[in-house]
Amino acid sequence: MAIERGCKMTLMDEARKGRITPEIERVARDEGIKPEKLARLVAEGKVVIPRNVRREDIVPRGIGKFMSTKINANVGTSREYICIEEEIEKVRVAEKYGADAIMDLSTGGDLDRIRKELMNHTKLPFGTVPIYQSAMEKDAVVNMTSDDMFNTVRKHAEDGVDFMTIHAGVNLNSLERLKNSERILDVVSRGGAFLIGWMIHNGEDNPFYREFDYLLEILKEYDVTISLGDGMRPGCINDASDRAKFMEFIILGELTRRAREAGVQAMVEGPGHVPLDEVEISVTSMKKITDEAPLYLLGPLVTDIAPGYDHIVGAIGGAVAGMHGADFICMVTPSEHLALPGVDHIREGVIITKIAAHVADTVKEGQRERARELDRQMAIARKELNWERQFELAIDRERAEEIWHGRKSRTKACSMCGDICAIQLVKSALNKS
Repeated sequence: MAIERGCKMTLMDEARKGRITPEIERVARDEGIKPEKLARLVAEGKVVIPRNVRREDIVPRGIGKFMSTKINANVGTSREYICIEEEIEKVRVAEKYGADAIMDLSTGGDLDRIRKELMNHTKLPFGTVPIYQSAMEKDAVVNMTSDDMFNTVRKHAEDGVDFMTIHAGVNLNSLERLKNSERILDVVSRGGAFLIGWMIHNGEDNPFYREFDYLLEILKEYDVTISLGDGMRPGCINDASDRAKFMEFIILGELTRRAREAGVQAMVEGPGHVPLDEVEISVTSMKKITDEAPLYLLGPLVTDIAPGYDHIVGAIGGAVAGMHGADFICMVTPSEHLALPGVDHIREGVIITKIAAHVADTVKEGQRERARELDRQMAIARKELNWERQFELAIDRERAEEIWHGRKSRTKACSMCGDICAIQLVKSALNKS
């Protein structure tokens, strides 16, 4: 029987007692897994179900082992372009076309108002990067105090944020590896860059690392899932798989263990730019070091020379990463490296990433049969030239119908072949034989 969860115990605490919460019951049904098995995975930290206790109407999503590959969509203002209405529309479009979670990365405007408005327009799990607000509210990033950082975390938790990216693995140890590296782009993580600048200026270690237990106390109070940010992620394929990145991997593994011990759900973020032949080692090493914690990746992007098409580059890397165990893929848009994305770019990025996630699921343990059944059904629909069924199964029905209706055939086949359709010709020949 499902039970209601209060704020005194986290979802992980409940799972360790063998209790089937409403969230576990719902996710188990969606994923085709037994609730008892899912509860064990949550108890072990191998699946997270982000949900702040203050969110009452959230549609929960399971991220991790045996779960389908999930998609995150980033939205948010910049200091150069602020339009809340457009960000709300991005949320609506992202949810419509298949995103499983929304993150607000806003850095411009009334950040409290923007966050609350966006949360009010989605029932998906909602994430933020609190240090962005901490930094934007100061005249200089280096003037943040540790109280500023932790107070922002608490504010986001009180507002109902379900998961937060915290760059706790950026510390003096990993910074030393960065200084001794031969990177071209040094650090491209905005949160990571803020903390590196802060540590160098103040001569102190990262407060999120130094006071990690206090951070966990805040997150546990609201049952917020921590997403351990990869502040040292490579910003180009030349910088992939170096000591700075692997040093952070090790630290994130240690922090994951501490989060689990505290009853706080944790996932780990991974590298952004990785050559194709190094994707496997990046994914498998992170899964090993973190004892199979859910892995959240941006891309990864597998080449650096395709501006305007980085959503496709990210989908290539995401599919390969998913095949090797990545659980949560952050959407990349055509605007990556160029501009703040518009609504159309959010739509395109979500759809392309959804394709990558499905491709990964066709080979993933626990999802392969369900995913391949969709492809089998599409094959049957194509054999029967059943266009309505093909549109039903399509990841992007609107686009498929638009193309088909735009140059509709005079026959039952598509306009590529018409009355010389290979499927029809062979079907006719076989029926006569």
